[in-house]
Amino acid sequence: MHNGRVTTPSSATRDTQQTPAAPSWLEQTFKITERGSSLSREIRGGFVTFFAMAYILVVNAAILGLVAPEGVSGAAIAAGTALVAGVMSILMGVVANFPLALAAGMGLNAMVTFTLVMGMGLSYGEAMGLIFWEGVIITILVMTGFREAVFRAVPTQLKIAISVGIGLFIAFIGLINAGIIRPGGTPVQLGIEGSLDGWPSFVFVFGLLVTIILYVRKVNGAVLIGILGSTVLAVIIEAITKTGAMSEENPTGWGLNVPAVSGSPVAIPDLSTFGQIDFFGAFANAPIVSVVLVIFSLLLADFFDTMGTMVAIGAEADLLDENGNPPHSRNILLIDSLGAVFGGLGGVSSNTSYVESSAGVGEGARTGLAAVVTGILFLLSMFIAPLVEIVPSEAASTALVFVGFLMMTQVVGIDWQDPENAIPAYLTIAMMPFSYSITVGIGIGFIVWWVIKLARGKIAEIHPLMWVSSILFVVYFTLGPIMRLFS
Repeated sequence: MHNGRVTTPSSATRDTQQTPAAPSWLEQTFKITERGSSLSREIRGGFVTFFAMAYILVVNAAILGLVAPEGVSGAAIAAGTALVAGVMSILMGVVANFPLALAAGMGLNAMVTFTLVMGMGLSYGEAMGLIFWEGVIITILVMTGFREAVFRAVPTQLKIAISVGIGLFIAFIGLINAGIIRPGGTPVQLGIEGSLDGWPSFVFVFGLLVTIILYVRKVNGAVLIGILGSTVLAVIIEAITKTGAMSEENPTGWGLNVPAVSGSPVAIPDLSTFGQIDFFGAFANAPIVSVVLVIFSLLLADFFDTMGTMVAIGAEADLLDENGNPPHSRNILLIDSLGAVFGGLGGVSSNTSYVESSAGVGEGARTGLAAVVTGILFLLSMFIAPLVEIVPSEAASTALVFVGFLMMTQVVGIDWQDPENAIPAYLTIAMMPFSYSITVGIGIGFIVWWVIKLARGKIAEIHPLMWVSSILFVVYFTLGPIMRLFS
């Protein structure tokens, strides 16, 4: 109303009124605005997540490289790791629209090297075959909805203990690979006759302290920066001192590889890890009880870690519903389970969701676009995989020790005042590093929990799957006498 007259918009005014623009493909696919984010936040979050977890390229090559078949180099493992991580992260972003990236799982790769190959005597390909079948099983569990049954079967306290135990185990591996812990007059000792001696030990201590300082100062990518910084220092030291490789005559030398620059750091990716898989060899070359228990152990480590990770990321991003579930939970679990399948096919161990994705969420990421950005960066990193062979174990091991701390922080979730849960949890945690086997730790914890419940007459609290697994573990631990009895 103006001067007593009703006015209507002129044609010029109508022309200037714009019809709301149709949502872009990115907006339709990822619902960026709906989740309170922006394109710049998602891209920044994707970069931060990549730098927070890129250490896996070095560490996976260091762990799997110990048992890799002839002709498969550390650079090849790094390239394969980058390719599978890139593809799975992109799928997570597009299919589940969740800011969660994937890569080869810490702890799972340790099981491949130290339990399946070194412990059970399987070949690299046979170990990857078991990873593949574990992925198939967990995919079926997700697709059929049986994941809830499996999730209910294992007590929460034991789930936490398994993760904590794996953390201590990989920290122990890191200290051994770095030469900080060695055999000696006692079963193990600090360095050489109780002292840290030599430039490689100095590099490890430097890298670990850098990582710790950056982490407590909340610098994103602290683990990766620690590896890169100590690697640069190692290259400089080797160029000046010519320390050389460790041997009986040179106990203060570099452990697994000498940090010397040779050749071009950029190359066409070597994907020779693909095809390094034997689908059925493990079933023919190892006792079937051992194979079943190993697959079950892999499934436990993979499945429950993912459940915890996706809830933790969803909570930080404020994406959980009233029941504490993230959106598209089934899709998230499906992509994660396929990570084990493709990790086995790619010969780089099971891929799983990374809690380091929280670094990207902290930068504002709220959608799957961040995971897509992280995946693209992993694909690009395939071309610099040769740099991995420069990284000495003393530098890479800083990540193992520090990630052990991150996994150890979950120990507060165990009720140490309740001996029914605390004793099995304690034995699960302790036996993994002490026996140098993740499977042994899980098995001891299961059996002791089962025996305590039976002793207290709480049979109704024992899930049928815990009955089966506990009895199988009893058979597993007495397999030698049983086989002698029937031979």
